[in-house]
Amino acid sequence: MIGFFLTTLVTALSLLIVDLVVPGVDLATFPAALIGAVSIGLVNATVRPVLSVLSLPINFLTLGAFSLVVNGICFWLASVLVPGFSVHGLLALILGPVVLSFASTFLNKYFAEKGVGQPLPTSGSTTVLEGDK
Repeated sequence: MIGFFLTTLVTALSLLIVDLVVPGVDLATFPAALIGAVSIGLVNATVRPVLSVLSLPINFLTLGAFSLVVNGICFWLASVLVPGFSVHGLLALILGPVVLSFASTFLNKYFAEKGVGQPLPTSGSTTVLEGDK
């Protein structure tokens, strides 16, 4: 359960980065970013697989480049569902999900290196200190 909340938080932070970097992506508030993160997750879990299957022939002809368009459509659809989150223009439609992916990957890696979201050691474990050897 904590993994879901951390993933949502990282996606919301990534959306704020997209808002700063990509022209045409506008977020009004941080709560809109949180709701947008949940919306993106739901759209990617439900709509994206259907669009991917339906666009398989054109995706095959474009050697996978049409996947950028499918990602952009899902990104735009998530923005339609959330007040305070909007996507305007072709550049935002294509570049927004790419920047979101990079920012999310970077933040996930950063938090994993810091140990955020990792289970705490159990109370039965013992730690050997340098002077106790």
